[in-house]
Amino acid sequence: MARNIQSLERAAAMLRLLAGGERRLGLSDIASSLGLAKGTAHGILRTLQQEGFVEQDGPSGRYQLGAELLRLGTTYLDVHELRARALVWTDDLARSSGESVYLGVLHQQGVLIVHHVFRPDDSRQVLEVGAMQPLHSTALGKVLSAYDPVAHSEALEAEREEFTARTVSAPEAFEHVLDLTRARGYAADVEETWTGVASVAAPIHNQRRMPVGAVGVTGAVERVCDKDGGLRPELIAAVRDCARSVSRDLGAGRF
Repeated sequence: MARNIQSLERAAAMLRLLAGGERRLGLSDIASSLGLAKGTAHGILRTLQQEGFVEQDGPSGRYQLGAELLRLGTTYLDVHELRARALVWTDDLARSSGESVYLGVLHQQGVLIVHHVFRPDDSRQVLEVGAMQPLHSTALGKVLSAYDPVAHSEALEAEREEFTARTVSAPEAFEHVLDLTRARGYAADVEETWTGVASVAAPIHNQRRMPVGAVGVTGAVERVCDKDGGLRPELIAAVRDCARSVSRDLGAGRF
């Protein structure tokens, strides 16, 4: 059984303490409330302060929550706003395409699935919210890598595993894929991540025209692709329309 890391538990308890009750607390108050020696409490507070999670008031020497926690909290809220704005549009996309729809955001050198609409049939399916997908081979990941500079850097730094014979892993070839994605306004994944599976995805932008996520459909190659092996044009159009609609709801305006 995995053991918890005591210092992290203490830091978490300290943040919870600062989040409730009085706005600012002194070192003695924090140490006594958590049953810690002053030296131990001070060491944890100093580390949290260096990371921006805690701030110290100069005149009083008391501690309070820092701005970095606010930034992280805002990011969390942004993801939930993205999902909330996308609910109706992704339902419509699943219904019109007949395929599964995924909404993804950048997270820890990968794509975090924050919303998943099942394919509208009677087949058995597994909810994949919370699952991670690679940046370099999936349609969602390519879109994020093409439009988000942070995702681009992380995709280049990460190990680009060759999942199938079609996976593009070489840096120059991957950059070419991203250039093509930006030129077309969408990304494709035809058996690059999973054999027999194809996807198409498009970027979602916020009111500042910054990329905040990607939406796409995924299904069997024989349904998503045409007889020549290319993505079905009507699916590409439907995904791009969905991405534009969500972007407009986020304040991006027409584009």
